[in-house]
Amino acid sequence: MTEAKQEYKEVPTKEAEEVKDDTEVVGLKPKMTLLNGITVIVGSIIGSGIFISPTGVLKDTGSVGMSLIVWIISGLFSMVGAYCYAELGCMIQKTGADYAYIMVTFGPFLAFMRLWVECLIVRPCSQTIVALTFSVYIMKPFFPDCDPPDDSARLLAAVCILILTFINCWNVKWATRVQDIFTGAKLFALAVIIITGFVQLGRGQTQYFTFDNTVDDMSRIALSFYSGLFAYNGWNYLNFVIEELKDPVNNLPKAIYISISLVTVVYVLANVAFYTTLSPAEVLGSSAVAVTFANRLFSNYFTWVMPFFVACSTFGAVNGVLLTSSRLFYAGALEGQMPEILTMIQIKRMTPTPAVLFMAFLSLIYLGSSNIYALISYVGFATWVSIGLAVACVPWLRYTAPNLERPIKVNLFWPIIYILATIVITIVPMFAAPVETGIGVGIISTGIPVYLIFIKMRKPEIIRRFLKSIDTFLQKVMLVCQPETPSNL
Repeated sequence: MTEAKQEYKEVPTKEAEEVKDDTEVVGLKPKMTLLNGITVIVGSIIGSGIFISPTGVLKDTGSVGMSLIVWIISGLFSMVGAYCYAELGCMIQKTGADYAYIMVTFGPFLAFMRLWVECLIVRPCSQTIVALTFSVYIMKPFFPDCDPPDDSARLLAAVCILILTFINCWNVKWATRVQDIFTGAKLFALAVIIITGFVQLGRGQTQYFTFDNTVDDMSRIALSFYSGLFAYNGWNYLNFVIEELKDPVNNLPKAIYISISLVTVVYVLANVAFYTTLSPAEVLGSSAVAVTFANRLFSNYFTWVMPFFVACSTFGAVNGVLLTSSRLFYAGALEGQMPEILTMIQIKRMTPTPAVLFMAFLSLIYLGSSNIYALISYVGFATWVSIGLAVACVPWLRYTAPNLERPIKVNLFWPIIYILATIVITIVPMFAAPVETGIGVGIISTGIPVYLIFIKMRKPEIIRRFLKSIDTFLQKVMLVCQPETPSNL
């Protein structure tokens, strides 16, 4: 490696630097195109949410009309957040997205709390929810009249996670290719639903589009946004792999705008399609809305197609979560807030293998519970507290660091509106779901003693040696080493 470093220093021209062999420097490479970026966002957003959240949104709004309004506002809310993230992503081009933004803006403590929330709640729960939905839908044709066995669903979900873990450890291009393929599959499934919905509208099937039975409890309405926004969760995932995106200043905002606009239109039209055929009572009583929809309209021969394509949708979403989440752990480890082994890159595959394996391990632990809607409540509260803090970086950095280069500069009206809305959807639901919110607050608070004991305090020499020996052993087993960049060669 020393000789390689010397060769690199002696290269006299910029052109020669660009053709330097990848094996000379171990690190994350910019291999993702604009299309890859779009499919990562679309693939990460469109997973299980659109197929399970209609029930949760309708339950807390009470009417079809109000539920559609929640879906539209959720899409606009996500677009505003993504707009703010575009400024942050182009200004602070570091792997880790909002974790990196909070680290730069507010320092290590709040950054660690964000990392803790993501590691302990948001990412593992999200991946578990999507993997469980994949397994339920893929087995639905074999259990048309009842729910699939719970143990079988968990085992199949584990297989899904393990297969995608291997792919993400083996090759980044494989992972992005999986994302491209399964994004197409999920859009096909939704296209079938939407086209069928237009046909139903043409037949005059609009009897359920009313505001009858709309709840008058604002805390319930606010709680409905947890389900709606859960379906949009993933709009910020491309920021987590920004170091692997080609020309991020141009491609990041383009990918964000194209992806979220597409997803919002698709989600609203899909919900319209569901309610052209299914009554509110049928939606509330269904654990698989898309399958119930297909069973009502298509022949028995065709009903297997919908579960298959929904399974493809969720399979791609698991891959998107795994691809981006491992980069968050990698970024946290680079800052010294997670074990050193998670900073390391596989020397032949150039992938953050330890971080991928760690993410998979946490997700498998959460398979011990199959209560999807309780998990969504925990994820919703933790997610929007953290993202609201990240968006607060925009006005704060405008005040404290006005001279930072900003290729994209948003109007401060948007981050302020986003922060205020985040406060509403995190505080108001406390009155409607105090137990779930209290558990979420409790889990987040556990990060405080962890930070003080393991990060802030200096560890005894014997503990540091023990941890170092574990890192060395794992490094030899996985053939990984610290990443290198031209700046430290």
